[in-house]
Amino acid sequence: YERTCRYFARKSNSVVVSVGYRLAPKHPYPTQFEDCLTATIHFMRTAQDYGVDPSRIIICGDSSGGTLTAAVAQALVNRRDLPKLRAQILIYPFLQCVDFNLPSYQQNEGVPILLKERTLALGLQYLNKDLSVMQAIFKGCHIPEDLQLKYQKWVSPDYIPHEFKTRGYKPSTTHPFSKEIYTHIKPVFDPVFSPLLAEDSVIARLPEAFILTCEYDVLRDDGLLYKKRLEDHGIKVTWCHLQEGFHGTV
Repeated sequence: YERTCRYFARKSNSVVVSVGYRLAPKHPYPTQFEDCLTATIHFMRTAQDYGVDPSRIIICGDSSGGTLTAAVAQALVNRRDLPKLRAQILIYPFLQCVDFNLPSYQQNEGVPILLKERTLALGLQYLNKDLSVMQAIFKGCHIPEDLQLKYQKWVSPDYIPHEFKTRGYKPSTTHPFSKEIYTHIKPVFDPVFSPLLAEDSVIARLPEAFILTCEYDVLRDDGLLYKKRLEDHGIKVTWCHLQEGFHGTV
């Protein structure tokens, strides 16, 4: 990412701080989030030492870095002791572990580099969980009924615009709930892991956002659903959709 960060710094005439957060599995979840939050808070407090206006700090990440960016932005909404973030930039972020049958997951399940199976396998390895539960999660057996009702306000194919459903999408059938699987993978519903599941009171206080989605990406609909949630709360979103784009295109 050195070249990417240098490119951003040069083209946007910005100071870019790249966080070398510790990696799983050696450092288990949520070390990565904690490292990013610590680095962000430290920079916010010392921005002027780097010639940076504290009111113009933007956080940014792509893919799982987009997850971390969204989670850090959410963690900072109630901090009175820090400047407010100017904005957040989410580049094809992973944002939810509720529904792996959204249109983008169905349409792009075999599109390199982020295959549908690989997405969940990486997520489970990040949490240090057994991969044997993957098929049950794909079927939606991991969500209790009360949470299903709560989450469908935010995660549902109904909120994906029609033009994104024309390329081979079939509504999925529900399967019986498994308490054993839910207990095993409960951390996936934590907003640090799935920022799309944060409460409305948090979403409503987030900074302005730039969201980039790619047509040929299983995570496209995560970005579209987050865009809708932010806009529903009056948060300004600049959305860029790459019609020919795929995951990792940056």
